[in-house]
Amino acid sequence: MQKISPFLWFDNQAEEAVTFYTSVFSNSKIGKMTRYGEAGPGPAGTVMVAEFELEGLHFTALNGGPMFKFTEAISMSIDCKDQAEVDYFWSRLSEGGQTSQCGWLKDKFGLSWQVIPEALPRLLGDADAAKAARVMLAMLQMTKIDVARLEAAHAG
Repeated sequence: MQKISPFLWFDNQAEEAVTFYTSVFSNSKIGKMTRYGEAGPGPAGTVMVAEFELEGLHFTALNGGPMFKFTEAISMSIDCKDQAEVDYFWSRLSEGGQTSQCGWLKDKFGLSWQVIPEALPRLLGDADAAKAARVMLAMLQMTKIDVARLEAAHAG
């Protein structure tokens, strides 16, 4: 059993979000969905709480109403093995959302994601400070992370 797990508050799109997220990640599954009854407070038959799993991580989604919104203060970070994975997740998760700087985006539900290739922390952590600085400057000019550009900056 996972001791700590993300609990995501949606206005009324929890079921749509769960379906979307599980379509993006191949290693995913939808779990138990609890629906509102006649007593409410949501419309009878709509999802109150939905459980789902992405890449082995358990999540819970709640249709809790419009009181709370997602902010960039919390984000989901995806470790990508290569540019192809970056391109895939970037494309899928940014559909209907907003892209931002340095590999960050908001999906169509307002949840923030970081789409990060394994090369980024490796190149940023180079013991050669000049190489790491060039990588940082290159990254700061990107929206979606471009591994080839990072490696070119690293090489000088």
